[in-house]
Amino acid sequence: MSASGGTKAIVAALGANLAIAVAKFVAFAFSGSSSMLAEGVHSLADSGNQGLLLLGGKKAKRAATEEHPFGYGRERYIYAFLVSIVLFSVGGMFAIYEGYEKIKHPHEITSWYWPVGVLVFAIIAEGFSFWTAIKESNATRGTQSWKEFIRRSKAPELPVVLLEDFGALIGLVLALGGVGVAVLTGDGIWDGIGTLCIGILLIVIALVLAAETKSLLLGESAGAEDVRKIKAAIVDDEVVTGIIHMRTLHLGPEELLVAAKIAVEHDDTAGEVAAAINAAESRIREAVPIARVIYLEPDIYSASAAAAGTNPAKD
Repeated sequence: MSASGGTKAIVAALGANLAIAVAKFVAFAFSGSSSMLAEGVHSLADSGNQGLLLLGGKKAKRAATEEHPFGYGRERYIYAFLVSIVLFSVGGMFAIYEGYEKIKHPHEITSWYWPVGVLVFAIIAEGFSFWTAIKESNATRGTQSWKEFIRRSKAPELPVVLLEDFGALIGLVLALGGVGVAVLTGDGIWDGIGTLCIGILLIVIALVLAAETKSLLLGESAGAEDVRKIKAAIVDDEVVTGIIHMRTLHLGPEELLVAAKIAVEHDDTAGEVAAAINAAESRIREAVPIARVIYLEPDIYSASAAAAGTNPAKD
C-alpha cells in the first residue's frame, strides 16, 4: 500500500484497538457494565476492520492478469466496503441489542473504578490513533475541508480510519457518561442508554462509509483538477486541435484510466497523428502520474455534425 493509503495510521489504530479491546473486556468481567461489553466488541470489530484494510492493500498490489487486465486496485474499495458492513453488524447492531437488554433488565454496576479507568485509558489511546490519522491525512488533503476530503478521497483507508477513530472517541465519552450516571444514581438503566447511543452512532458512521465506498466501487472519475491537467496535456494546437469527448475512471486509488476521442485535421498523415498521440500520452503521464492506462482515438472534427447533434461538441 502506498503512503497515501495511510498504512501508518492503520497500524496505529490496530495497535490501539487491540490493547483497548482487551482492557474493556477485563473491565466488563469485573464490573458487569454493558457499555464496557459493547465498547469491547466495538474495539474488537475495529481491530478486524484495520486488518481488512491492510489485507485489501496487500491484495491490490497483485499484477494484472489475462482475466483481470486492469489489475486489482479496486480490492482496496471492496475491503473498505466490508469494513462498513462489519461496523454496522458487529459493532452497531450488537450495541443496540445489548443496550436494549440492559434497559429492559438493568442491574447496578459493581467495581465502577474498572470501567472508568479503562475508559480514560481508551480515550488517551484512541486520541493518539486519531491524531496519527489526522497527521497522515493532512499530508494529502491539501486545502480541502475534512468533509470534502472524506467525500472526494480516492484512497479509502484514511477516511475509514478517521471516521472509525472519531466515532470511537465519541463512543467512549458516551460510555463514560453512561457508566458515570449509573454509578451516581445507582440505576443501571443509564448504562444501557449509553450503550444504545453507542450503537446508533456506529450505525450512522457505517452508513456514511458504505455510501462513500459504494461510489468508489461503482467507479469515480478523476478529480476536477486532474481532468483539467489531462485536457491541457492532450491538446498541442498543432496536430491535436481539441477534444471531442473524454472519460476518466479510477481503476484504483493510484491508477487512472483515460479514454478520449481527439480532433485532428483531415489532411494530417497517419504518421503525424501517431506521433502526436504518443506525445500526448507522455504529456498526460507527466501532468498526472497516476494516469497509467490511456486510450486516445483520433477523429476528424466536424462543426456541422456537432451542430446537428451527430458528433459531440469539441471541449
